[in-house]
Amino acid sequence: MKFSGKCLCGAIGYDADGPPVVVAQCHCEECRRLSGTGHSIGAMFPAKAVRIHGDLHEYRYTSAKGSKVTKASCATCGSPIYGTNTRSPDYLTLTLGSMDEAAGLEVQVVVFERDKPHWDQLPEDTVCFETQPDWQPDT
Repeated sequence: MKFSGKCLCGAIGYDADGPPVVVAQCHCEECRRLSGTGHSIGAMFPAKAVRIHGDLHEYRYTSAKGSKVTKASCATCGSPIYGTNTRSPDYLTLTLGSMDEAAGLEVQVVVFERDKPHWDQLPEDTVCFETQPDWQPDT
């Protein structure tokens, strides 16, 4: 298995070899704020299996458990690319949204489910569109 990905503007690119260790959906406050949504979804790989090129911006903080977390994003467009945690120093988690193709990957675990916002789910009767609809706010 091989996975590749990039940021929105294309300044960052990466390749990852092998299946990920785990695919996780996280609802912690930091992931919600970073993604601008109710969660993030990432695939964890051994760091030695990932090659990244481009100019990254790194943001570091201390988690509630005391570990040091690094979130890396494109320095140009801001797209989140990966995260690391000192509790798992030999691994990094690539964002699924940055992958070119994530075929075969499914969420295997949800973490910080207790922090999941009530609005981060779709009712069964939600209207869905295949692409951007021809809708305007005043129509």
